[in-house]
Amino acid sequence: MLKKKSFFITFEGIEGSGKSYQSKKLYKFIKKKRSVVLTREPGGSSSGETIRNLILSGKKNKFDKTTDALLYLGARNEHFIKVLKPAILNKQVIICDRFIDSTLAYQVYGQGVNKELVNFINKNILGNIKPDLTFILTTDIKKAFNRIKKRKNKNRYDKFSQNYYMKVQSAFLKIASKNKKRYYVLDNSHNNKSAENLIISKINKYL
Repeated sequence: MLKKKSFFITFEGIEGSGKSYQSKKLYKFIKKKRSVVLTREPGGSSSGETIRNLILSGKKNKFDKTTDALLYLGARNEHFIKVLKPAILNKQVIICDRFIDSTLAYQVYGQGVNKELVNFINKNILGNIKPDLTFILTTDIKKAFNRIKKRKNKNRYDKFSQNYYMKVQSAFLKIASKNKKRYYVLDNSHNNKSAENLIISKINKYL
């Protein structure tokens, strides 16, 4: 199936959930079989990375919540035009570390940004493009914070409270519950290969 068209995979979860690690592991696995692109949001393109640096640097209350959301959406527009759309046209597999669900979980449910505004802009940027499969990685909040503490370079989203991340993680689960066909929820609390093996097993059904 994957040989005939593009296939769009996203990884979602709070900071410290291990989604970046798992997306890289999956990229290495698929690379042996298909042409695959590993990318991320915010960022992904040179212009998108410029916006990413602006978003993630500084204090946690650096921007008004709506300004924050609009910057993420601006980075998404650059990412879609310069990376995602070409990859889709070239029938490549795409693995993206964060996408539209992060905007909903963090900005809409987490910070109270207007959902209609976010949906309207996403629709104008992406049209009918959406992920084919989304892995939502959950984790024990304390373990997530221990992982964050080990990071050499922390951004302002690493500085929010445990209560905020509990709220965001709950939002991801709420989003996933509305479309069980696209979403695959995995507990990634443990530092072992169980989640990695489950992800590869799921992807193998498509390969």
